[in-house]
Amino acid sequence: MKVVHLISGGDTGGAKTHILSLLSNIATRVDIHMVCFMEGPFAQEAREMGIPTTVMAGRNLPAVLKQLEDFIRDGGFQIIHCHGARANMMGMLLRRRCGLPTVTTVHSDPRLDYMGRPVSRLTYGTINAIALRRLDYRIGVSDAMVDTLIDRGFDVDKLFSIYNGLDFTPRTPALSREEYLKSLGLSWPSDAVIVGITARLNPVKDYPTLLRGFAKARTQCPALRLLIAGDGGEQEKLEALAGELGLGDAVCFAGWVTDTDSFYHALDINTLTSLSETFSYSITEGARAGLPAVCSRVGGLPYLIDHGINGFLFTPGDVDALAEHLARLGGDKELRRSMGRQLYEKAKANYSIESTIDKQEEIYRTILRRQGKAEKRYGALVCGAYGKGNAGDDAILEAIVKELRDIDPDLPLWVLSRRPKETRLKYRVNAFYTFRVDKFWRRLGRTRLYINGGGSLMQDVTSRRSLWFYLLTISMAHRRRNKVLMYGCGIGPIQYPSNRRRCARVLEKNVDAITLRDVNSKEELADMGVTKPEIILSADPTVILPAADEGTVDGLLRERGLDRDGAYICFTLRPWPGFEEKADAFAAGARYAYEKYGLTPVFLPIEARLDNAAAKKVTAKLGDVPHVIAPQCTCSSHVIGMFARMKAVVSMRLHALVFAAGQGVPLVGVVYDQKVSSFLDYIGQDLYMDLKDVTAEGLRAAIDKAAARMDDREFLLSGVERLRAVEGRNSETAARLLEGNTP
Repeated sequence: MKVVHLISGGDTGGAKTHILSLLSNIATRVDIHMVCFMEGPFAQEAREMGIPTTVMAGRNLPAVLKQLEDFIRDGGFQIIHCHGARANMMGMLLRRRCGLPTVTTVHSDPRLDYMGRPVSRLTYGTINAIALRRLDYRIGVSDAMVDTLIDRGFDVDKLFSIYNGLDFTPRTPALSREEYLKSLGLSWPSDAVIVGITARLNPVKDYPTLLRGFAKARTQCPALRLLIAGDGGEQEKLEALAGELGLGDAVCFAGWVTDTDSFYHALDINTLTSLSETFSYSITEGARAGLPAVCSRVGGLPYLIDHGINGFLFTPGDVDALAEHLARLGGDKELRRSMGRQLYEKAKANYSIESTIDKQEEIYRTILRRQGKAEKRYGALVCGAYGKGNAGDDAILEAIVKELRDIDPDLPLWVLSRRPKETRLKYRVNAFYTFRVDKFWRRLGRTRLYINGGGSLMQDVTSRRSLWFYLLTISMAHRRRNKVLMYGCGIGPIQYPSNRRRCARVLEKNVDAITLRDVNSKEELADMGVTKPEIILSADPTVILPAADEGTVDGLLRERGLDRDGAYICFTLRPWPGFEEKADAFAAGARYAYEKYGLTPVFLPIEARLDNAAAKKVTAKLGDVPHVIAPQCTCSSHVIGMFARMKAVVSMRLHALVFAAGQGVPLVGVVYDQKVSSFLDYIGQDLYMDLKDVTAEGLRAAIDKAAARMDDREFLLSGVERLRAVEGRNSETAARLLEGNTP
């Protein structure tokens, strides 16, 4: 493929580094040529690096535009890649003239590019804002930058993220730790725990917070030392503050450092306290050296640092949190080692130069592939109980999105959500508010497939109005000539005769196919007389989701005060009519598991707002039995990973049982809704009881049976493996409908 890169040619700093690094490395795979609009050091350095470079200077815009158009046509280029405001303007003007796809890399927040320059902001800033909207695709230089663009209403399907990767080839520092410290005139003890930072001495880096947090951490961990690499106008003030804090020779201002390999090799902990940051390469460089990091929660850093797993994050300016994290790492060598290893592995996989080049090439191939898919009706719209804080429903959406992307990675996806902004950011799909019927109707005119997405949406126990709403959306989708698929769903209970008649009528008339997650749902449809749609027995789509890796789960346990080698029994409960009367029985079961089997009760929520309230009613009756009410995980793989570490699970929540079953954990179901017993029957598990029948004696007997199964992995996994084998029927049906093949 042939790609022409447009750039003004006066760029410096991070943008310059990114572009030259990208082009010099990707040139072995892609035929690239760079066009600058001015001669200067940028173009000269590019030539020295072997990057084909042409300068088209001049103030006569039409003449330069014509020259560039001829150059692109004659060169047979397939993609126009822009960098910066002037290039974006030229790309916008060339887009239709050349008939080529245009993409721009957004290196910084466009709204901040001309701060302090009101005339430039009014002129160049306005032109750039218009051009950004008119180009076909945008690449953010970090996930945080993509989040910013999503937040400003850019089409999620036209956004990509990329990082300026580092070379992770093993490096040997020029100096040992002792030699490097000696070169700085330092005689710190060999058991010192050295905290380091590389950043300019500028107010935005918030060094006062670093110094205050470090001073406070030293009161708990006197072995801590602080090594600062950077220069700037704030040095005198910072040295004075260090003196006021009594840090003495525990802190060293090393000035500008050129031998960064030796610097990072001398550290034990890497840190950054910035108030604002797009993405800090100093943290990636520290990761390359195997250092854990303590960083402020800004910009792209939360995408690299998983709090409590490969480092710690804190709110900018929070001295106490910074001190706590530094002291904790400073006093635990094994924690530093494990976190450093985790960060190295993640950074190498996602932020290396190889991954950057792979990603850029993939972006180009995606853009070219999509050129042939500009159909009027193309895409899918997914509706379900999303954006309500329920980990089970969120996992359903994650699984559906994954399977649709596997069918067609270019498929535009739209989701109805109670929290559309959160859904857009988390799943990188377009989303709008669930009850925006006007948007829903318009979007259905552009999509090919409507998915009524998973879960028990066809029921009237929790709400009759929700049933009516979902039936309305199905009818609207059919009227707008979408294929309609109910995806890996459960049916019922539908109690009211009028609702059963209404549901049967709507499904018969409007639905093309229904994939079901259990046998009881199939029987329920038959009882209602629903026969016209193709009805396929499949499985809950969440059975395909994996658990997080072992190191990540170790970190999750550690953050919740749990030992990675501990023995735990999980309770996932929810408020439901009759639950409060059973709180004593659940407490008795938890106490029994602890006293007989040494299993510490852990209360893991699926929907924290409700489940933790139920957990507190039980734990209030546990007395001196150790227990933990865990915060809800925000990522499905983390939730599943936590359930995987339980020795047994007692749950009212269906998806707690699904997640645990997939990891071979013994289950005890408490049935408040037929979907719980239906699932357990479907996988051949017999340990369940109705909520109204729960007693202390019954729970103790069920826990005994679950304990007896702890080593029978073959039995525990066999049922869910059967589910995974048939779950593919969900996506197979979706693929057929997207292709236009009616069941």
